[in-house]
Amino acid sequence: MENNHQEVLLKVDHLCQYFRLGHKDMKAVDDVSFEIRKGETFGLVGESGCGKTTTGRSIIKLYNITSGNVYFKGQRIGAGTRSYKDAMDKARDDAAKKIKQLRAEKNADAARKAEIQEEIRKINENLAAVIAKNRALIKDAKTDSREVDRQYAASALKALEAEYAEKFNAAKDNPEQLAALKKEYSNRCRVAKKSKLITQIQMIFQDPIASLDPRMTVRDIIAEGLVINGITDQDYINEKVYEILETVGLVREHADRYPHEFSGGQRQRIGIARAVIMQPEMIIADEPISALDVSIQAQVINLLNDLRERLGLTIMFIAHDLSVVKYFSDRIGVMYFGKMVELADSDELFKNPLHPYTRSLLSAIPLPDPIYEKQRTRIHYNPIAEHDYSVDTPSFREITPGHFVHCNDAEEEKYKQMVK
Repeated sequence: MENNHQEVLLKVDHLCQYFRLGHKDMKAVDDVSFEIRKGETFGLVGESGCGKTTTGRSIIKLYNITSGNVYFKGQRIGAGTRSYKDAMDKARDDAAKKIKQLRAEKNADAARKAEIQEEIRKINENLAAVIAKNRALIKDAKTDSREVDRQYAASALKALEAEYAEKFNAAKDNPEQLAALKKEYSNRCRVAKKSKLITQIQMIFQDPIASLDPRMTVRDIIAEGLVINGITDQDYINEKVYEILETVGLVREHADRYPHEFSGGQRQRIGIARAVIMQPEMIIADEPISALDVSIQAQVINLLNDLRERLGLTIMFIAHDLSVVKYFSDRIGVMYFGKMVELADSDELFKNPLHPYTRSLLSAIPLPDPIYEKQRTRIHYNPIAEHDYSVDTPSFREITPGHFVHCNDAEEEKYKQMVK
């Protein structure tokens, strides 16, 4: 999936996110893999409940992922540990059942009893090995996370040291300026020590009402990230808040108001400002326009486009409106029932949709053309009728360069014939 001409900023590798429902698991995201390149907009589409939002929340670590890995700028920022814990629990249960069966042999002779003891010893040895292996994997995942943050903070401190070395040298004959620089340097070092790599990914939430605290002013909402990062200079915070408000199309006077005083579109702009003020490299936009009027949707989309160009942002754009995603995205991934079923460049996906679910989605897009609408026929997707995976199991495969589809061997041949 990697393009050698562009740096891969985010890599999601076999991500699984399961939620416990009693004794069963609900597979919200099941073995999803993709990459997002620096500076691009990656669209993630699918019907409601297919796992798009859960994927975004798992990437930003709002959920502890079940299994798989998430890499950002080449560093592992997320690793699934629940699967390791589940493997240990399963090994314990299996070992307990086997030992119980062996000990149930009441009429065994002396030779058989010796064999039973040896088998029990081997079962316990294997159990200990499985537990040790999975505990080591859990420890590695936690250590990686801490080490990534430590290295990120260390590199930020090193950059500050190099930046201020020249400033201190230039101001060595001016005691007042030197004292002010030292104070500024000390404050920025305190902030750098608290910095984490994950803060370089920010999220814009779907509901602009529920995602804003009604008891906080707009100033406090937008500045909260700066305060958490250790910035205490109130004048600096205010200036950054005013600057970002104007960037997203609001005015300074809005800073002292509360969320209920704004329209839906203005609230979403506040949510965008809250994300952008942290100067992230990547934004996960979780259906940022679905709760807005059509006229406001275009304004928010244009704002995101403008911010992407002006700030050099990489955007993961989650939506279910394919026409919007086509306009806004460079590449598109299609999700169905927790799985990624197709991934391709935007133009390629609309020109050559291969998976039947993608064709079904595209057939549902209405056009402002009454003649076309009269002739438009919906394609209904029935996975039971479309696929037979009883013998040949499917996987995510590259059909043409950059075009991936979830299919088995027979379907792969069929899709290759379709694009010839």
